[in-house]
Amino acid sequence: MKAVQVVGYDQNPRLADVPEPDITGPYDVIVRIGGAGVCRTDLHILEGQWAEKSGVALPYTIGHENAGWVHAVGSAVTNVAEGDKVIVHPLITCGLCRACRAGDDVHCAASQFPGIDTAGGYAEYLKTSARSVVKLDDALEPADVAALADAGLTAYHAAAKAARRLRPGDRCVVIGAGGLGHIGIQVLKALTAAELIVVDRNPDAVKLAESIGADHGVVADGGQVAAVRDLTGGAGAETVLDFVGEGGATRDGVAMLRRAGDYHVVGYGENIDVPTIDVISAEINFIGNLVGSYTDLCELMVLAAQDRVRLHTVRYPLEKFQDALDDLTAGRIRGRAILVP
Repeated sequence: MKAVQVVGYDQNPRLADVPEPDITGPYDVIVRIGGAGVCRTDLHILEGQWAEKSGVALPYTIGHENAGWVHAVGSAVTNVAEGDKVIVHPLITCGLCRACRAGDDVHCAASQFPGIDTAGGYAEYLKTSARSVVKLDDALEPADVAALADAGLTAYHAAAKAARRLRPGDRCVVIGAGGLGHIGIQVLKALTAAELIVVDRNPDAVKLAESIGADHGVVADGGQVAAVRDLTGGAGAETVLDFVGEGGATRDGVAMLRRAGDYHVVGYGENIDVPTIDVISAEINFIGNLVGSYTDLCELMVLAAQDRVRLHTVRYPLEKFQDALDDLTAGRIRGRAILVP
């Protein structure tokens, strides 16, 4: 089969012929890929940022946002059958450790992460497990929802966590209305009555945010902190969801936060530099967000089937993977790029 592989860091990946995966265990599921999302994490992988953490041996196939059709199943698989449309939770988990038994499978003690530390879905077929596949509603197609497997799941996980604390009349700032942020905005709109203020450097992204539910859009042109302060009566927002995490976003985000507020870190790339006395005196909370659980993905698929969350996508044939990566790097993609074998 054709697969896009990392052959070295700080160089372009290559399209290669590799063996198709096969069933080796009773709970294995092989998915024929219908869509694979192109994520900024893939760019970080190619830069070598994940090399030490993942310990993966090169070459290997990237791609951790995947959906398609069940191609083959192991002898003990009962939740899906050949031909079913599925979206794939990004982790292969054990189901036996404390985290899995608590429903917090994203922190599984023995997980594999296809596309990060084992073969991923920039390919024609992907091997995963019965615990990782969610059947899709008839109204949904794999290429339309593939990026919800990670970008959408991460956005949902953070937005749902924030929504548990947000009350009607509260203000929530969303920094970044790109691939993750535009999903988070829709999830927040579905789950909370809080007033949404969206901040982005790109005026087109701000317009997109307003069209999908943002109550206020702010273009980050240097006056974004003052604009948010003005919109919140000088107090700042109860919650900030930072889908950027670099380029000064964390400095601005902390300045937009009110006393006893929650700062959700989703995007990454720079350090948060805050004097500890400021954390204590204002009693602010910093909350990390990593992907999301299998249950989170099931809930997100309900919102997608209800048409309450729509993924804005640009499709590329699998062999045009480099165009997709280049367009993402250059900021030419609104929403998410999807590779379609």
